[in-house]
Amino acid sequence: MGKLRESLADLAVCGLPCALEAMGERWSFMILRAAFNGVCHFEEFLDALGIARNILSNRLSRLVEAGILKREHCADDRRRIEYRLTPKGMDLLPAMLALRQWGEKWEMNVPANPVLCDARDGMPILPITIRAHDDRVLGGADLLWREWSEIEAARIEADLRLRAAT
Repeated sequence: MGKLRESLADLAVCGLPCALEAMGERWSFMILRAAFNGVCHFEEFLDALGIARNILSNRLSRLVEAGILKREHCADDRRRIEYRLTPKGMDLLPAMLALRQWGEKWEMNVPANPVLCDARDGMPILPITIRAHDDRVLGGADLLWREWSEIEAARIEADLRLRAAT
C-alpha cells in the first residue's frame, strides 16, 4: 500500500472511533440489520433476533441516543413505540452491506440467500466499492491521504488555470 498512511495517534480527527462508539458491538449491527428489514417494534426485535430483553433495551437506547434510530409512538396505539431509522441511520446502509459482502466472501465463502437486488430491474447489486470523484473503482494502491488545505489549494489553482485558458 505504500502511500496510504495517516496519523494513527490522533483519534480525535478520525471518524472510525466515533462510528464504533455509536454502533458498539454485534447486537447493535444486528438490530440495525433488522431495522433495515422493516422491524420496528420491541417485541418484533426480540422475536427476530433472539436477544435478551435487557440487552435489546440497552442497545435500542444507545442507538436512539446516537441518533441512528428514533422512537415514535404508533399512530394506531399511542402506548406502543416504534423504532425507525433516521437519515443518519440510513447512511449506515452502505457500511452494513460492505460488511455483509465481506463476510460472505471471506468467512462464508458463498453468497447469502436471499440476495439484495435493485428494485427497478430485480438484478443483484454490485459489490460495494471505493469510487473516485469521476466514478472509477479504486483499490488500495490508488489511495493516499491529503490535508484539506492541500485539496483546496489544488482546486483554486485548477480554477485559476481554467479561467486563464478561457
